[in-house]
Amino acid sequence: MKNIKKFFLNAIILCAVSMLMRTVGVSFNVYVSNRAGAEAMGLYALLSSVYGFSVTFATSGINFATMRLVAKALGKNDRQEASAVLKRCIIYSLIFSSAASAFLFSASEFIGVRILNDERTILSLKILSVTLVPISLSSTFNGYFTAVKRVYKNAIIQVCEQAIKIFAVSSLLSLFIPKGIEFACAALALGGGIAEVSSFLLSGTVFLIDKRKALKEKGVKKDYSYVTSDLMKTALPIASSTYARSGLISLEHMLIPIGLAKYGLNKSHSLSLYGIIQSMVLPIVLFPAALISSFSGLLVPELTECAVKNNNRQIRYICERSLQLALIFSIGTAGIVICFSGELGKVIYPNENTSAYIKLLAPLIPIMYIDTTVDHMLKGLGEQFYSMIVNIADALLSVFLVWLLLPQFGIIGYIITIYVSELINASLSIVRLMKKSGFKTHLTKWIIKPLICITGATCLCHIIFSLANTTLLSPALKLATHILATLLAYALMLVITDAFDRHDIVWIARIFKKETSIKSNAGDYSS
Repeated sequence: MKNIKKFFLNAIILCAVSMLMRTVGVSFNVYVSNRAGAEAMGLYALLSSVYGFSVTFATSGINFATMRLVAKALGKNDRQEASAVLKRCIIYSLIFSSAASAFLFSASEFIGVRILNDERTILSLKILSVTLVPISLSSTFNGYFTAVKRVYKNAIIQVCEQAIKIFAVSSLLSLFIPKGIEFACAALALGGGIAEVSSFLLSGTVFLIDKRKALKEKGVKKDYSYVTSDLMKTALPIASSTYARSGLISLEHMLIPIGLAKYGLNKSHSLSLYGIIQSMVLPIVLFPAALISSFSGLLVPELTECAVKNNNRQIRYICERSLQLALIFSIGTAGIVICFSGELGKVIYPNENTSAYIKLLAPLIPIMYIDTTVDHMLKGLGEQFYSMIVNIADALLSVFLVWLLLPQFGIIGYIITIYVSELINASLSIVRLMKKSGFKTHLTKWIIKPLICITGATCLCHIIFSLANTTLLSPALKLATHILATLLAYALMLVITDAFDRHDIVWIARIFKKETSIKSNAGDYSS
Protein backbone atom coordinates (compact mmCIF):
# COMPACT_ATOMS: atom_id res chain seq x y z
CA MET A 1 0.00 0.00 0.00
CA LYS A 2 1.72 3.16 -1.19
CA ASN A 3 -0.30 5.56 0.86
CA ILE A 4 -2.69 4.61 3.61
CA LYS A 5 -4.25 8.07 3.66
CA LYS A 6 -5.22 7.78 0.00
CA PHE A 7 -6.59 4.30 0.64
CA PHE A 8 -8.81 5.47 3.48
CA LEU A 9 -9.99 8.56 1.63
CA ASN A 10 -11.00 6.32 -1.28
CA ALA A 11 -12.67 3.95 1.18
CA ILE A 12 -14.60 6.78 2.84
CA ILE A 13 -15.80 8.12 -0.51
CA LEU A 14 -16.88 4.70 -1.75
CA CYS A 15 -18.46 3.71 1.56
CA ALA A 16 -20.38 6.98 1.84
CA VAL A 17 -21.73 6.67 -1.69
CA SER A 18 -22.49 2.97 -1.22
CA MET A 19 -24.44 3.69 1.95
CA LEU A 20 -26.30 6.50 0.21
CA MET A 21 -27.09 4.20 -2.71
CA ARG A 22 -28.10 1.36 -0.40
CA THR A 23 -30.35 3.72 1.58
CA VAL A 24 -31.98 4.99 -1.58
CA GLY A 25 -32.16 1.43 -2.94
CA VAL A 26 -33.84 -0.02 0.15
CA SER A 27 -36.25 2.93 0.33
CA PHE A 28 -37.10 2.47 -3.32
CA ASN A 29 -37.46 -1.28 -2.78
CA VAL A 30 -40.01 -0.53 -0.06
CA TYR A 31 -41.88 1.71 -2.50
CA VAL A 32 -41.84 -0.96 -5.21
CA SER A 33 -42.86 -3.73 -2.79
CA ASN A 34 -45.79 -1.70 -1.52
CA ARG A 35 -46.95 -0.93 -5.08
CA ALA A 36 -46.33 -4.29 -6.76
CA GLY A 37 -46.99 -6.60 -3.78
CA ALA A 38 -45.12 -9.53 -2.24
CA GLU A 39 -46.14 -11.99 -4.98
CA ALA A 40 -44.73 -9.77 -7.75
CA MET A 41 -41.53 -9.31 -5.77
CA GLY A 42 -41.29 -13.06 -5.30
CA LEU A 43 -41.79 -13.67 -9.02
CA TYR A 44 -39.18 -11.06 -9.90
CA ALA A 45 -36.75 -12.59 -7.38
CA LEU A 46 -37.36 -15.98 -8.99
CA LEU A 47 -36.56 -14.81 -12.53
CA SER A 48 -33.65 -12.80 -11.12
CA SER A 49 -32.00 -16.06 -10.11
CA VAL A 50 -31.76 -17.00 -13.81
CA TYR A 51 -30.74 -13.47 -14.73
CA GLY A 52 -28.08 -13.56 -12.02
CA PHE A 53 -26.50 -16.61 -13.62
CA SER A 54 -26.59 -14.87 -17.01
CA VAL A 55 -24.81 -11.84 -15.55
CA THR A 56 -22.24 -14.18 -14.01
CA PHE A 57 -21.51 -15.73 -17.40
CA ALA A 58 -21.50 -12.33 -19.12
CA THR A 59 -18.89 -10.93 -16.72
CA SER A 60 -16.95 -14.20 -16.20
CA GLY A 61 -14.61 -12.78 -13.57
CA ILE A 62 -13.65 -9.73 -15.65
CA ASN A 63 -14.01 -7.18 -12.85
CA PHE A 64 -11.53 -8.95 -10.58
CA ALA A 65 -9.19 -9.80 -13.48
CA THR A 66 -9.08 -6.18 -14.65
CA MET A 67 -8.53 -4.93 -11.11
CA ARG A 68 -5.78 -7.40 -10.30
CA LEU A 69 -3.86 -7.30 -13.60
CA VAL A 70 -3.95 -3.50 -13.94
CA ALA A 71 -2.83 -3.13 -10.31
CA LYS A 72 -0.06 -5.66 -10.95
CA ALA A 73 1.15 -3.79 -14.05
CA LEU A 74 1.09 -0.44 -12.26
CA GLY A 75 2.91 -2.03 -9.32
CA LYS A 76 5.74 -2.66 -11.81
CA ASN A 77 5.27 0.91 -13.16
CA ASP A 78 4.56 -0.48 -16.63
CA ARG A 79 1.82 1.61 -18.23
CA GLN A 80 2.12 -0.15 -21.57
CA GLU A 81 1.32 -3.46 -19.91
CA ALA A 82 -1.66 -1.90 -18.12
CA SER A 83 -2.96 -0.63 -21.46
CA ALA A 84 -2.46 -4.07 -23.04
CA VAL A 85 -4.37 -5.64 -20.16
CA LEU A 86 -7.33 -3.31 -20.70
CA LYS A 87 -7.56 -4.03 -24.43
CA ARG A 88 -7.69 -7.77 -23.81
CA CYS A 89 -10.15 -7.39 -20.94
CA ILE A 90 -12.57 -5.47 -23.16
CA ILE A 91 -12.37 -8.12 -25.90
CA TYR A 92 -12.86 -10.87 -23.31
CA SER A 93 -15.86 -9.02 -21.90
CA LEU A 94 -17.48 -8.57 -25.32
CA ILE A 95 -17.11 -12.25 -26.24
CA PHE A 96 -18.68 -13.63 -23.07
CA SER A 97 -21.42 -11.03 -22.69
CA SER A 98 -22.55 -11.30 -26.33
CA ALA A 99 -22.85 -15.08 -26.00
CA ALA A 100 -24.80 -14.74 -22.74
CA SER A 101 -27.15 -12.13 -24.20
CA ALA A 102 -27.92 -14.18 -27.32
CA PHE A 103 -28.56 -17.33 -25.30
CA LEU A 104 -30.84 -15.73 -22.71
CA PHE A 105 -32.94 -14.00 -25.36
CA SER A 106 -33.37 -17.12 -27.49
CA ALA A 107 -33.98 -19.45 -24.53
CA SER A 108 -36.24 -17.14 -22.50
CA GLU A 109 -39.45 -18.94 -23.46
CA PHE A 110 -38.02 -22.37 -22.62
CA ILE A 111 -36.64 -21.09 -19.31
CA GLY A 112 -39.89 -19.37 -18.36
CA VAL A 113 -42.16 -22.33 -19.18
CA ARG A 114 -40.01 -25.38 -18.46
CA ILE A 115 -37.61 -24.23 -15.74
CA LEU A 116 -39.38 -21.45 -13.82
CA ASN A 117 -42.83 -22.93 -14.49
CA ASP A 118 -44.32 -19.48 -14.94
CA GLU A 119 -45.00 -17.90 -18.33
CA ARG A 120 -45.16 -14.47 -16.73
CA THR A 121 -41.34 -14.41 -16.56
CA ILE A 122 -40.72 -14.66 -20.34
CA LEU A 123 -41.15 -11.00 -21.23
CA SER A 124 -38.88 -9.85 -18.40
CA LEU A 125 -36.16 -12.34 -19.37
CA LYS A 126 -36.15 -11.05 -22.95
CA ILE A 127 -35.81 -7.46 -21.72
CA LEU A 128 -33.02 -8.35 -19.29
CA SER A 129 -31.02 -10.18 -21.95
CA VAL A 130 -30.30 -6.85 -23.67
CA THR A 131 -28.50 -5.51 -20.59
CA LEU A 132 -25.77 -8.17 -20.39
CA VAL A 133 -23.23 -6.57 -22.76
CA PRO A 134 -23.41 -3.13 -21.09
CA ILE A 135 -23.15 -4.72 -17.62
CA SER A 136 -20.04 -6.70 -18.57
CA LEU A 137 -18.24 -3.72 -20.11
CA SER A 138 -19.18 -1.52 -17.15
CA SER A 139 -17.71 -4.20 -14.87
CA THR A 140 -14.41 -3.92 -16.76
CA PHE A 141 -14.36 -0.14 -16.41
CA ASN A 142 -15.23 -0.47 -12.73
CA GLY A 143 -12.26 -2.80 -12.18
CA TYR A 144 -9.95 -0.30 -13.87
CA PHE A 145 -11.08 2.63 -11.70
CA THR A 146 -10.59 0.55 -8.55
CA ALA A 147 -7.11 -0.56 -9.65
CA VAL A 148 -5.94 3.01 -10.30
CA LYS A 149 -7.50 4.15 -7.00
CA ARG A 150 -9.96 6.59 -8.53
CA VAL A 151 -13.05 5.10 -6.96
CA TYR A 152 -14.82 8.45 -6.81
CA LYS A 153 -15.52 8.00 -10.52
CA ASN A 154 -17.26 4.71 -9.79
CA ALA A 155 -19.17 6.51 -7.04
CA ILE A 156 -20.42 9.26 -9.36
CA ILE A 157 -21.52 6.69 -11.93
CA GLN A 158 -23.39 4.69 -9.27
CA VAL A 159 -25.28 7.79 -8.16
CA CYS A 160 -26.33 8.58 -11.72
CA GLU A 161 -27.36 4.97 -12.39
CA GLN A 162 -29.51 4.80 -9.26
CA ALA A 163 -31.21 8.10 -10.06
CA ILE A 164 -32.05 6.94 -13.59
CA LYS A 165 -33.32 3.60 -12.29
CA ILE A 166 -35.65 5.22 -9.77
CA PHE A 167 -37.10 7.59 -12.33
CA ALA A 168 -37.49 4.89 -15.00
CA VAL A 169 -38.99 2.20 -12.78
CA SER A 170 -41.38 4.62 -11.05
CA SER A 171 -42.65 5.90 -14.38
CA LEU A 172 -43.02 2.44 -15.88
CA LEU A 173 -44.75 0.95 -12.83
CA SER A 174 -47.49 3.57 -13.08
CA LEU A 175 -48.15 2.41 -16.63
CA PHE A 176 -47.70 -1.35 -16.24
CA ILE A 177 -49.10 -2.32 -12.80
CA PRO A 178 -52.77 -2.14 -13.92
CA LYS A 179 -51.96 -4.79 -16.54
CA GLY A 180 -50.99 -7.42 -13.93
CA ILE A 181 -47.99 -9.04 -12.26
CA GLU A 182 -46.32 -10.02 -15.55
CA PHE A 183 -46.14 -6.40 -16.65
CA ALA A 184 -45.15 -5.19 -13.17
CA CYS A 185 -42.09 -7.46 -13.44
CA ALA A 186 -41.46 -6.20 -16.98
CA ALA A 187 -41.50 -2.62 -15.65
CA LEU A 188 -38.82 -3.52 -13.10
CA ALA A 189 -36.74 -5.22 -15.79
CA LEU A 190 -37.08 -2.40 -18.33
CA GLY A 191 -36.38 0.32 -15.77
CA GLY A 192 -33.28 -1.50 -14.56
CA GLY A 193 -32.18 -2.07 -18.15
CA ILE A 194 -32.44 1.63 -19.00
CA ALA A 195 -30.30 2.41 -15.95
CA GLU A 196 -27.66 -0.20 -16.88
CA VAL A 197 -27.32 1.09 -20.45
CA SER A 198 -27.07 4.69 -19.23
CA SER A 199 -24.42 3.66 -16.68
CA PHE A 200 -22.42 1.92 -19.40
CA LEU A 201 -22.45 4.99 -21.65
CA LEU A 202 -21.34 7.24 -18.80
CA SER A 203 -18.66 4.89 -17.43
CA GLY A 204 -17.34 4.21 -20.94
CA THR A 205 -16.94 7.91 -21.62
CA VAL A 206 -15.18 8.53 -18.30
CA PHE A 207 -12.97 5.47 -18.85
CA LEU A 208 -11.77 6.62 -22.27
CA ILE A 209 -10.92 10.08 -20.98
CA ASP A 210 -9.11 8.73 -17.91
CA LYS A 211 -7.18 6.06 -19.81
CA ARG A 212 -5.97 8.57 -22.40
CA LYS A 213 -4.49 10.73 -19.63
CA ALA A 214 -3.24 8.07 -17.22
CA LEU A 215 -1.87 5.39 -19.53
CA LYS A 216 0.02 7.27 -22.20
CA GLU A 217 2.28 4.76 -23.91
CA LYS A 218 5.89 5.92 -24.02
CA GLY A 219 9.08 4.30 -25.21
CA VAL A 220 9.63 1.22 -27.34
CA LYS A 221 6.62 -1.05 -27.60
CA LYS A 222 7.14 -4.48 -26.07
CA ASP A 223 5.59 -7.86 -26.66
CA TYR A 224 2.72 -8.31 -24.24
CA SER A 225 1.30 -11.51 -25.68
CA TYR A 226 1.70 -13.14 -22.26
CA VAL A 227 -1.01 -10.81 -20.94
CA THR A 228 -3.67 -12.94 -22.64
CA SER A 229 -2.44 -15.98 -20.74
CA ASP A 230 -2.38 -14.01 -17.48
CA LEU A 231 -5.93 -12.84 -18.12
CA MET A 232 -7.18 -16.38 -18.67
CA LYS A 233 -5.34 -17.69 -15.61
CA THR A 234 -6.83 -14.93 -13.49
CA ALA A 235 -10.37 -14.65 -14.86
CA LEU A 236 -11.26 -18.26 -15.67
CA PRO A 237 -10.80 -19.69 -12.15
CA ILE A 238 -13.03 -16.88 -10.87
CA ALA A 239 -15.44 -17.48 -13.74
CA SER A 240 -15.55 -21.23 -13.10
CA SER A 241 -16.25 -20.59 -9.44
CA THR A 242 -18.99 -18.09 -10.15
CA TYR A 243 -20.54 -20.28 -12.87
CA ALA A 244 -20.84 -23.20 -10.51
CA ARG A 245 -21.89 -21.14 -7.51
CA SER A 246 -24.33 -18.93 -9.42
CA GLY A 247 -25.84 -21.95 -11.14
CA LEU A 248 -26.29 -23.70 -7.83
CA ILE A 249 -27.71 -20.57 -6.21
CA SER A 250 -30.17 -20.27 -9.10
CA LEU A 251 -31.16 -23.89 -8.57
CA GLU A 252 -31.50 -23.28 -4.83
CA HIS A 253 -33.80 -20.31 -5.40
CA MET A 254 -35.93 -22.28 -7.85
CA LEU A 255 -36.26 -25.07 -5.28
CA ILE A 256 -37.46 -22.71 -2.52
CA PRO A 257 -41.00 -22.07 -3.89
CA ILE A 258 -41.20 -25.76 -4.83
CA GLY A 259 -40.18 -26.80 -1.32
CA LEU A 260 -42.67 -24.40 0.24
CA ALA A 261 -45.39 -25.83 -2.00
CA LYS A 262 -44.48 -29.35 -0.81
CA TYR A 263 -44.72 -28.05 2.74
CA GLY A 264 -48.36 -27.26 2.00
CA LEU A 265 -48.45 -23.67 0.76
CA ASN A 266 -50.16 -22.68 -2.48
CA LYS A 267 -48.20 -21.08 -5.34
CA SER A 268 -49.20 -17.52 -4.53
CA HIS A 269 -48.37 -17.90 -0.82
CA SER A 270 -45.05 -19.59 -1.65
CA LEU A 271 -44.00 -16.74 -3.96
CA SER A 272 -45.12 -14.15 -1.40
CA LEU A 273 -43.13 -15.75 1.42
CA TYR A 274 -40.10 -16.14 -0.85
CA GLY A 275 -40.46 -12.48 -1.86
CA ILE A 276 -40.60 -11.39 1.79
CA ILE A 277 -37.30 -13.14 2.64
CA GLN A 278 -35.38 -12.34 -0.56
CA SER A 279 -36.68 -8.89 -1.46
CA MET A 280 -37.59 -7.43 1.93
CA VAL A 281 -35.79 -9.07 4.87
CA LEU A 282 -32.36 -9.77 3.39
CA PRO A 283 -31.99 -6.23 1.97
CA ILE A 284 -32.46 -4.89 5.52
CA VAL A 285 -30.06 -7.39 7.09
CA LEU A 286 -27.46 -6.73 4.39
CA PHE A 287 -28.09 -2.99 4.22
CA PRO A 288 -25.00 -1.94 6.25
CA ALA A 289 -22.90 -4.45 4.28
CA ALA A 290 -22.46 -1.72 1.67
CA LEU A 291 -19.73 -0.31 3.90
CA ILE A 292 -17.96 -3.65 4.28
CA SER A 293 -18.21 -4.50 0.58
CA SER A 294 -16.82 -1.13 -0.50
CA PHE A 295 -13.95 -1.27 1.98
CA SER A 296 -13.14 -4.90 1.20
CA GLY A 297 -13.16 -4.32 -2.56
CA LEU A 298 -10.35 -1.79 -2.15
CA LEU A 299 -8.25 -4.39 -0.32
CA VAL A 300 -7.84 -6.49 -3.48
CA PRO A 301 -5.45 -4.18 -5.40
CA GLU A 302 -3.68 -3.18 -2.17
CA LEU A 303 -2.93 -6.77 -1.17
CA THR A 304 -2.03 -7.60 -4.76
CA GLU A 305 0.68 -4.94 -4.72
CA CYS A 306 1.98 -6.22 -1.37
CA ALA A 307 2.05 -9.79 -2.70
CA VAL A 308 3.96 -8.72 -5.83
CA LYS A 309 6.57 -7.08 -3.58
CA ASN A 310 6.59 -10.05 -1.12
CA ASN A 311 5.90 -7.64 1.74
CA ASN A 312 4.53 -10.13 4.26
CA ARG A 313 4.68 -7.64 7.11
CA GLN A 314 2.29 -5.28 5.37
CA ILE A 315 0.01 -8.16 4.38
CA ARG A 316 -0.26 -9.29 8.00
CA TYR A 317 -0.87 -5.74 9.17
CA ILE A 318 -3.60 -5.06 6.59
CA CYS A 319 -5.36 -8.31 7.50
CA GLU A 320 -5.30 -7.57 11.22
CA ARG A 321 -6.52 -4.01 10.90
CA SER A 322 -9.22 -4.94 8.39
CA LEU A 323 -10.62 -7.76 10.52
CA GLN A 324 -10.55 -5.59 13.64
CA LEU A 325 -12.60 -2.85 11.97
CA ALA A 326 -14.93 -5.35 10.27
CA LEU A 327 -15.71 -7.16 13.53
CA ILE A 328 -16.31 -3.98 15.52
CA PHE A 329 -18.65 -2.74 12.81
CA SER A 330 -20.52 -6.01 12.20
CA ILE A 331 -21.02 -6.88 15.89
CA GLY A 332 -22.44 -3.42 16.53
CA THR A 333 -24.68 -3.73 13.49
CA ALA A 334 -25.98 -7.14 14.56
CA GLY A 335 -26.80 -5.87 18.04
CA ILE A 336 -28.74 -2.91 16.69
CA VAL A 337 -30.69 -4.98 14.13
CA ILE A 338 -31.59 -7.59 16.78
CA CYS A 339 -32.62 -4.93 19.29
CA PHE A 340 -34.73 -2.94 16.83
CA SER A 341 -36.00 -5.76 14.60
CA GLY A 342 -39.61 -5.17 15.62
CA GLU A 343 -39.46 -1.44 14.95
CA LEU A 344 -37.57 -1.91 11.67
CA GLY A 345 -40.19 -4.31 10.36
CA LYS A 346 -43.11 -2.07 11.34
CA VAL A 347 -41.60 1.16 10.02
CA ILE A 348 -40.19 -0.17 6.73
CA TYR A 349 -42.79 -2.81 5.79
CA PRO A 350 -45.93 -2.03 7.83
CA ASN A 351 -48.11 -4.32 5.72
CA GLU A 352 -45.88 -7.41 5.87
CA ASN A 353 -44.76 -9.72 8.67
CA THR A 354 -41.01 -9.14 8.39
CA SER A 355 -39.91 -8.42 11.98
CA ALA A 356 -39.62 -12.06 13.08
CA TYR A 357 -37.46 -12.97 10.07
CA ILE A 358 -35.23 -9.92 10.57
CA LYS A 359 -34.56 -11.00 14.17
CA LEU A 360 -33.90 -14.60 13.08
CA LEU A 361 -31.25 -13.60 10.51
CA ALA A 362 -29.62 -10.71 12.40
CA PRO A 363 -27.25 -12.89 14.53
CA LEU A 364 -25.60 -14.00 11.27
CA ILE A 365 -24.53 -10.46 10.38
CA PRO A 366 -20.96 -10.71 11.82
CA ILE A 367 -20.40 -14.02 10.00
CA MET A 368 -21.74 -12.68 6.69
CA TYR A 369 -19.76 -9.45 6.86
CA ILE A 370 -16.49 -11.06 7.95
CA ASP A 371 -16.85 -13.66 5.20
CA THR A 372 -17.11 -10.82 2.65
CA THR A 373 -13.96 -9.16 4.00
CA VAL A 374 -11.96 -12.39 4.16
CA ASP A 375 -13.05 -13.44 0.68
CA HIS A 376 -11.73 -10.20 -0.84
CA MET A 377 -8.45 -10.50 1.05
CA LEU A 378 -7.94 -14.06 -0.17
CA LYS A 379 -8.51 -12.91 -3.76
CA GLY A 380 -6.00 -10.12 -3.27
CA LEU A 381 -3.47 -12.72 -2.15
CA GLY A 382 -4.07 -14.88 -5.22
CA GLU A 383 -6.22 -17.50 -3.50
CA GLN A 384 -8.97 -17.48 -6.14
CA PHE A 385 -8.88 -21.26 -6.58
CA TYR A 386 -9.37 -21.93 -2.88
CA SER A 387 -12.26 -19.45 -2.75
CA MET A 388 -13.72 -21.18 -5.78
CA ILE A 389 -13.70 -24.58 -4.08
CA VAL A 390 -15.20 -23.22 -0.86
CA ASN A 391 -17.94 -21.30 -2.66
CA ILE A 392 -18.93 -24.25 -4.80
CA ALA A 393 -19.04 -26.55 -1.76
CA ASP A 394 -21.13 -23.95 0.07
CA ALA A 395 -23.60 -23.68 -2.82
CA LEU A 396 -23.86 -27.48 -3.13
CA LEU A 397 -24.59 -27.77 0.57
CA SER A 398 -27.25 -25.06 0.33
CA VAL A 399 -29.03 -26.81 -2.55
CA PHE A 400 -29.02 -30.10 -0.63
CA LEU A 401 -30.34 -28.50 2.57
CA VAL A 402 -33.09 -26.60 0.73
CA TRP A 403 -34.17 -29.82 -1.00
CA LEU A 404 -34.08 -31.72 2.32
CA LEU A 405 -35.41 -29.23 4.85
CA LEU A 406 -38.03 -27.03 3.16
CA PRO A 407 -40.64 -29.77 2.54
CA GLN A 408 -40.35 -30.68 6.24
CA PHE A 409 -39.94 -27.32 8.01
CA GLY A 410 -41.10 -24.70 5.50
CA ILE A 411 -39.41 -21.30 5.60
CA ILE A 412 -37.60 -22.18 8.86
CA GLY A 413 -35.77 -24.82 6.85
CA TYR A 414 -34.45 -22.03 4.60
CA ILE A 415 -33.29 -20.04 7.65
CA ILE A 416 -31.42 -23.11 8.90
CA THR A 417 -29.84 -23.52 5.46
CA ILE A 418 -28.54 -19.95 5.49
CA TYR A 419 -27.02 -20.41 8.97
CA VAL A 420 -25.25 -23.68 8.18
CA SER A 421 -23.82 -22.56 4.82
CA GLU A 422 -22.62 -19.16 6.09
CA LEU A 423 -20.91 -20.63 9.16
CA ILE A 424 -19.08 -23.30 7.18
CA ASN A 425 -18.04 -20.92 4.38
CA ALA A 426 -16.72 -18.27 6.77
CA SER A 427 -14.84 -20.80 8.92
CA LEU A 428 -13.01 -22.34 5.97
CA SER A 429 -12.07 -18.93 4.55
CA ILE A 430 -10.80 -17.55 7.88
CA VAL A 431 -8.60 -20.60 8.49
CA ARG A 432 -7.10 -20.23 5.02
CA LEU A 433 -6.39 -16.52 5.50
CA MET A 434 -4.69 -17.21 8.83
CA LYS A 435 -2.36 -19.70 7.17
CA LYS A 436 -1.70 -17.46 4.17
CA SER A 437 -1.07 -14.16 6.00
CA GLY A 438 0.01 -15.29 9.46
CA PHE A 439 -2.13 -12.66 11.21
CA LYS A 440 -2.77 -12.95 14.94
CA THR A 441 -6.24 -13.06 16.44
CA HIS A 442 -7.23 -10.84 19.37
CA LEU A 443 -10.46 -12.47 20.54
CA THR A 444 -10.97 -10.33 23.64
CA LYS A 445 -10.44 -7.02 21.86
CA TRP A 446 -12.09 -7.95 18.56
CA ILE A 447 -15.11 -9.98 19.73
CA ILE A 448 -15.77 -10.14 23.48
CA LYS A 449 -15.41 -6.41 24.23
CA PRO A 450 -17.55 -5.29 21.24
CA LEU A 451 -20.25 -7.78 22.33
CA ILE A 452 -20.24 -6.32 25.84
CA CYS A 453 -20.27 -2.78 24.45
CA ILE A 454 -23.21 -3.22 22.09
CA THR A 455 -25.20 -5.06 24.77
CA GLY A 456 -24.56 -2.23 27.22
CA ALA A 457 -25.33 0.45 24.63
CA THR A 458 -28.68 -1.04 23.60
CA CYS A 459 -29.76 -1.60 27.22
CA LEU A 460 -28.71 1.90 28.29
CA CYS A 461 -30.53 3.58 25.39
CA HIS A 462 -33.66 1.51 25.97
CA ILE A 463 -33.76 2.69 29.58
CA ILE A 464 -33.20 6.33 28.62
CA PHE A 465 -35.82 6.32 25.86
CA SER A 466 -38.37 4.54 28.05
CA LEU A 467 -38.08 7.41 30.54
CA ALA A 468 -38.08 10.16 27.90
CA ASN A 469 -41.25 11.56 26.33
CA THR A 470 -41.04 10.60 22.66
CA THR A 471 -44.75 10.54 21.88
CA LEU A 472 -44.43 13.63 19.69
CA LEU A 473 -41.98 11.89 17.36
CA SER A 474 -43.13 9.82 14.39
CA PRO A 475 -42.26 6.11 14.57
CA ALA A 476 -39.59 6.50 11.85
CA LEU A 477 -37.95 9.52 13.53
CA LYS A 478 -38.12 7.85 16.94
CA LEU A 479 -36.41 4.74 15.52
CA ALA A 480 -33.71 6.78 13.76
CA THR A 481 -33.01 8.79 16.93
CA HIS A 482 -32.86 5.63 19.05
CA ILE A 483 -30.44 3.93 16.63
CA LEU A 484 -28.21 7.01 16.41
CA ALA A 485 -28.07 7.28 20.22
CA THR A 486 -27.18 3.58 20.44
CA LEU A 487 -24.38 4.01 17.91
CA LEU A 488 -22.90 6.91 19.86
CA ALA A 489 -23.12 4.96 23.12
CA TYR A 490 -21.48 1.96 21.43
CA ALA A 491 -18.62 4.10 20.13
CA LEU A 492 -18.09 5.61 23.58
CA MET A 493 -18.08 2.20 25.26
CA LEU A 494 -15.57 0.88 22.72
CA VAL A 495 -13.16 3.60 23.81
CA ILE A 496 -13.89 3.15 27.54
CA THR A 497 -13.28 -0.63 27.39
CA ASP A 498 -10.19 -0.28 25.15
CA ALA A 499 -11.84 -2.29 22.40
CA PHE A 500 -10.75 0.70 20.33
CA ASP A 501 -7.78 1.92 22.37
CA ARG A 502 -5.30 4.81 22.38
CA HIS A 503 -3.08 3.14 19.77
CA ASP A 504 -6.03 2.82 17.41
CA ILE A 505 -7.05 6.45 17.92
CA VAL A 506 -3.47 7.65 17.32
CA TRP A 507 -3.33 5.46 14.19
CA ILE A 508 -6.51 7.02 12.78
CA ALA A 509 -5.29 10.53 13.65
CA ARG A 510 -2.00 9.94 11.83
CA ILE A 511 -3.80 8.80 8.69
CA PHE A 512 -5.63 12.09 8.23
CA LYS A 513 -2.99 14.39 9.72
CA LYS A 514 -0.42 13.92 6.98
CA GLU A 515 0.71 11.63 4.18
CA THR A 516 1.63 8.44 6.01
CA SER A 517 2.70 5.18 4.46
CA ILE A 518 1.42 1.95 5.89
CA LYS A 519 4.97 0.79 6.35
CA SER A 520 5.52 3.40 9.05
CA ASN A 521 2.27 2.42 10.72
CA ALA A 522 2.68 -1.32 10.47
CA GLY A 523 4.68 -1.52 13.66
CA ASP A 524 2.13 0.44 15.65
CA TYR A 525 -0.48 -2.26 15.92
CA SER A 526 -1.19 -3.21 19.49
CA SER A 527 -3.23 -6.08 20.78
